[in-house]
Amino acid sequence: MTFLAELWLPILVSAVLVFIASSVIHMMLPIHKGDCGKLPNEEAVLEAMRGAGVRAGAYMFPCAENMKDMGSPEMLEKIKRGPVGWMTVTGPDGFNMNRSLVQWFGYCLLVGGLTGYVGWTSLGAGAATGVVFRVTLAAAVLGHAVGQLHDSIWKGARWGVTCKFLFDGVVYGLVTAGTFAWLWPGAA
Repeated sequence: MTFLAELWLPILVSAVLVFIASSVIHMMLPIHKGDCGKLPNEEAVLEAMRGAGVRAGAYMFPCAENMKDMGSPEMLEKIKRGPVGWMTVTGPDGFNMNRSLVQWFGYCLLVGGLTGYVGWTSLGAGAATGVVFRVTLAAAVLGHAVGQLHDSIWKGARWGVTCKFLFDGVVYGLVTAGTFAWLWPGAA
């Protein structure tokens, strides 16, 4: 845990700077404006979901009961007829901005901590600034960007939306790496 004693400052500062960068990207720039669309005939769909007793959770539709049923003629016909998709439903408190922002800051700290760990174990104190930047950039981009690919690969998210989140993650990685290169202990 020596790395925490040595790197607490770049971990904390990078989390704060990434939090600020994400706020600018999501509140001041229009790039994420069209990421989600409104359901056609939204009120009727919501009323049908209420009537069906849909509760908070993740849903896939159509959804087979087991792997054997995935290839059944009935399931293939449901898929062919559509719609096919994934849906996440939250409870009434599901969109709590304060809670989400606190969790996001915690995530930024986690990525910063893991980035610091990777950098510290591979480089140690006194590493050259350029090397610190490159190693921590790779770790931070893995933490902030690469996981976004999952939604397009498995859940049908539009690749254009995923690419925007990849861009965000690279920006956050650059901010994190720049912070570590700047505040690295004994940097050469």
